[in-house]
Amino acid sequence: MKREDVRNVAIIAHVDHGKTTLVDELLKSSGVFRANQEVVERVMDSNDIERERGITILSKNTAVFYKNTRINIIDTPGHADFGGEVERVLKMVNGVILVVDAYEGPMPQTKFVLKKALELDLPAIVCINKIDRPEARPEEVIDEVLELFMDLDASDEQLDCPFLFASARAGFAKKQLEDPEEDMRPLFETIVDYIPAPEGDPKADTQMLISTIDYNEYVGRIGIGKIDNGTIRVNQECVIVNHHDPDKLRKVKIGKLYQFDGLNRVEVAEAQMGDIVAVSGITDLHIGDTLCSPEHPESIPFQKISEPTIAMNFMVNDSPLAGQEGKYVTSRHIRERLFRELNTDVSLRVEETDSPDCFKVSGRGELHLSVLIENMRREGYEFAVSKAEVLYKYNERNQKLEPMELAYIDVPEEFTGSVIQKLTSRKGELQGMSPVSGGYTRLEFAIPSRGLIGYRGEFLTDTKGNGIMNTIFDEYAPYKGDLNYRKTGSLIAYESGETITYGLFNAQERGLLFVGPGEKVYGGMVIGQNPKAEDIEVNVCKTKKLTNTRSSSADEALKLVPKKEMSLEQCLEFIDTDELLEVTPANLRIRKKILDPTLRKRASFKKQ
Repeated sequence: MKREDVRNVAIIAHVDHGKTTLVDELLKSSGVFRANQEVVERVMDSNDIERERGITILSKNTAVFYKNTRINIIDTPGHADFGGEVERVLKMVNGVILVVDAYEGPMPQTKFVLKKALELDLPAIVCINKIDRPEARPEEVIDEVLELFMDLDASDEQLDCPFLFASARAGFAKKQLEDPEEDMRPLFETIVDYIPAPEGDPKADTQMLISTIDYNEYVGRIGIGKIDNGTIRVNQECVIVNHHDPDKLRKVKIGKLYQFDGLNRVEVAEAQMGDIVAVSGITDLHIGDTLCSPEHPESIPFQKISEPTIAMNFMVNDSPLAGQEGKYVTSRHIRERLFRELNTDVSLRVEETDSPDCFKVSGRGELHLSVLIENMRREGYEFAVSKAEVLYKYNERNQKLEPMELAYIDVPEEFTGSVIQKLTSRKGELQGMSPVSGGYTRLEFAIPSRGLIGYRGEFLTDTKGNGIMNTIFDEYAPYKGDLNYRKTGSLIAYESGETITYGLFNAQERGLLFVGPGEKVYGGMVIGQNPKAEDIEVNVCKTKKLTNTRSSSADEALKLVPKKEMSLEQCLEFIDTDELLEVTPANLRIRKKILDPTLRKRASFKKQ
């Protein structure tokens, strides 16, 4: 039986193609906000880091009403690092809206998310967004999208999809380019007409697959999913089963039940087949679990989430300045926080190591792990992290395999030479080169994941900020050989103390400094970058010896070059394999793993 008064749809796209802004407009058009209500832009990006970086990290649910139909909408992330979010929310919907930028056309992540949707046999509505951009080329983009559908072996029904033209920012959508620019009604009508209504048996036993987990300090874990069959009620007795864990069978009771209405969760007493709902009151609920009636416990199949490709060690901070700036500093605090993250992040892995103070955290990419680090430092945690390392696998012939990425790079023509040279030296292979509009060239590279670690900052410098780089995991391939991560050395503080202008003035001749006057440093801390390959120890706490003839204004003549302010990403890119990044709520400090210079030298000799 079909439930005609409900449509469940996900919005998928490459990063920055306008998914979240489109959801804003759908919410406004459906009357979720009062006429005089002030609404922030990208209202669905509720997390601070999402708002600051302009990216979506977690998928979000909302619901709007158009005429008599409830449309449940899921806003998904566009970054490859958060692909795990996209994969699983597609199980909740009956169709997708593929948003494509009218200038950029289909990009790597467009291919990734569309492939996932087509594999699940979901119909797609293609929305060519940003058609009001001066350089927009909507007709050419339609051809590129259809080519992409054919490349992904779409069926004839999937190829026969509706195309709409929109500007989410200006608040209109239209079915033909020559139509008037009015409102979002054409998109609503296309969703109701083209996206199939959810199917199931409303009289059958309850069956609901948990596709997303939310976490709330007050109610604990909240499971979000679509009811495939039957109805679900508050205080109902259910059992939990799991497709990938046949032994799992646990009795539970539904505590509270919520439906989505605009931006709010509304408590309801019961929900029907086809509804997307949130349930709370069940501890130890996991993504992929199925809630069923005790009389008929049958799990719903659920695809395995893609494996992590990159790992870092998170450890207790043991530097001389440890414990002075953080609120949570012990291994118990760090362990608790990392394992709590697993409640909501399905692509993350946390493993305990031989040391009780160190945890191995694996994720989908540098951005994935840096968002976790940034969240933890904002919450008051103090810890240290090692350089990101890729996760290797071995095949049956015991051959070492490493993760490979496809990198798509758009750069102005004059910078192509330096980009090709840099990526080739990082074991990249150029697979394609084609001109795109506006004097840009598109380069396609197959490159080991480790070749991209620490490259993004360099890339922006080499292209003077004009380059765009998008990467996506491709496959595990045979190991491509050793790689030098960094061509430059570190300037290392010689002793502990406070930096003095005189000491910094002498040190700045050796390289670029990361510290200014009056900052606390300690022996073994990295305080700058040496343009040459070796590490140098410098004394930045050195004071000028006093003499009888020294004037009081002698130090004022010393001119310091401004220090380089390092962001979290820049620090993670800069650190080498023998260094750590000390993360506190107030500071980011790079340091050597071994602080004592004599022991450090011995360790480096042993390596050779």
